[in-house]
Amino acid sequence: MSRLRTRTRPPLALALPALLAVAFLLLPLIGILSRTQWGELGTHLTSPGVVEALKLSLVVSLWALGLSLLLGVPLAWLLARVPFRGKALVRSLVLLPMVLPPTVGGVALLLGFGRRGLLGPWLEDTFGITLPFHTSGAVVAATFVAMPFLVISLEGALGGLKQSYEETAASLGAPPVRVFFTVTLPMVAPGLVAGAALTWARALGEFGATITFAGNLPGTTQTLPLQVYLLLQDKPEAATSVSLLLLAIAMGVLIALRGRWTGTPVAAKDAGAGRPAEEPAPSGSGQDAGPADGTAACGPAPGAPGGKAAPAEGGGRPLHAEVTGFNELTLDAEPGTTIAVVGENGAGKTTLLRALLGLTPRAHARLRLGDTDVTALPPHRRQVAWVPQDGALFPHLTALANTAYGLRARGAGRAEARHEAQAWLDRLGVGHLARRKPAQLSGGQAQRVALARALAARPRLLLLDEPLAALDQTTRAHVRHTLRTHLAGFDGVCLIVTHDPVEAVSLADRVLVLSEGRTLQDAAPAEVTRRPRSPWVARMLGRNAWPGTTSADGLALGPGGRLVVAEALPEGTEALAIIAPEAVSVHRERPGGSPRNVWPGTIREITAVGSRLRVLVGSAEVPDLVAEITPEAAAELGLADGAAVWTSVKATEVTLVRL
Repeated sequence: MSRLRTRTRPPLALALPALLAVAFLLLPLIGILSRTQWGELGTHLTSPGVVEALKLSLVVSLWALGLSLLLGVPLAWLLARVPFRGKALVRSLVLLPMVLPPTVGGVALLLGFGRRGLLGPWLEDTFGITLPFHTSGAVVAATFVAMPFLVISLEGALGGLKQSYEETAASLGAPPVRVFFTVTLPMVAPGLVAGAALTWARALGEFGATITFAGNLPGTTQTLPLQVYLLLQDKPEAATSVSLLLLAIAMGVLIALRGRWTGTPVAAKDAGAGRPAEEPAPSGSGQDAGPADGTAACGPAPGAPGGKAAPAEGGGRPLHAEVTGFNELTLDAEPGTTIAVVGENGAGKTTLLRALLGLTPRAHARLRLGDTDVTALPPHRRQVAWVPQDGALFPHLTALANTAYGLRARGAGRAEARHEAQAWLDRLGVGHLARRKPAQLSGGQAQRVALARALAARPRLLLLDEPLAALDQTTRAHVRHTLRTHLAGFDGVCLIVTHDPVEAVSLADRVLVLSEGRTLQDAAPAEVTRRPRSPWVARMLGRNAWPGTTSADGLALGPGGRLVVAEALPEGTEALAIIAPEAVSVHRERPGGSPRNVWPGTIREITAVGSRLRVLVGSAEVPDLVAEITPEAAAELGLADGAAVWTSVKATEVTLVRL
């Protein structure tokens, strides 16, 4: 189906100047084309002087490109990735040759590297190197004016690359240099290629700095632009032909790049296509058949018979962490423990994980895994694997290569790493997708590959940052089943950040509730569900949570509000009243009988949750209250948005939690 596009007619006040600008830029090019003697073009371009200048230009521009790559790539990475004082000054120095008149640049090079310059005498006396009026001087001049194009282009590409890819690679055991060459550079390759092409084209066309610093010596420093300058004096027709050659080269570079140096996206054939749908593993794929929900059955783990996951190196180790900074808490866990970390946005959940990884200045963790203190170790040596929310699968690697990445980073041979990676993919039910790249995987498949990659790295500590948040409900149930199965066999400690109460209860042995970076509650899921100490957690679990102060006859909820309770706490205690939605009764008339908590209100919203309805009732006397009833009861009562109702709660149905 063709996509209909709305054509917008530009206003004349903008269109006319734009057309004049195009004509202004186009007219000189038309002048070259119209004045070129096409019949003599071959003769002009094959003359000895032009051929010699062309060869020299290619040598100089390629050497300039090599120097720019050698020096400019690290500089671009430094500007994009490392915060340091004076960065604005360094970036200004990078941009300076782009705005500096080329002849002024040549004078500056003379005063810096010439025989009477700052560095020139030392280079000549120590190494016998003389840059001015030598081919090497032409290379230096071309590098000076061309390298900024590479640095700026690559810095922009690096700035658009999410650091989670590099951080994930480090957590899998890859040192910084390996991360740079195996993850960073491949992912910014389009920006690098664009910058390199622009750098080469600019070096090929350099004139002012070259003639000022290196002179105009035939066969030594007389490059093609300088040859054009000389030909203009005696043979203007030949100068036009050579100019046309340089023009064709420049246009060829720009057409090949197609706007990539500006960050303009290039339309792909599959643009707009979403991820493929979740697909079950085919029968006969070499793995056990999965259960009814489409997840993989629990086969033996790689290197660990009997269904036990491969242990971290040295076996399971207890965790002890003392976190300071934004987060202030102490965390202890035995091997095989899974902890769900919950809390409001900004509570410090992700900061805690990044502190354990050693990736954030906001918080610092004194971390001990077993008998080993890893506090001073860099992230790639801690054996702490991290799965960020989006999985951060490396898009240029297949699922198999992604999974083998941590093993290879820790020194495993290629064949061994690929064999074990395939075993992990089979175990998680995605072995048949080993040859696919992340863009060819559905959300659930990608998350299983990310989990396989983390477990294959044999971590002592596994950190999962909302691993299921980006999945739809059906896929989330499938992946949650797989995750629960394999965490049961994981011999290390696992922390899972989640906002989903089902994940917190079903996956974790403990629930750690954070508030403003501090521990608000750390208990078993059943205890947190029964007696949550945070209104946010209570609401996350689907309960009504009313904070207040205990009084002689119940709980004071604020101006005039009061709740009668069966259990008593000392008067004046700050407490949280927990009321299950199913304990709230809804009536159209004021109820009689035993309930001691009765309030009038108005229905604000009715939503379906499974086979039941949740009714949000607002009241002037108490905070908003959520009741859970059946559709039949709602129909019998004639409930609708805006309807006036009465709600009641028995005192025995209220649980008080001391804050």
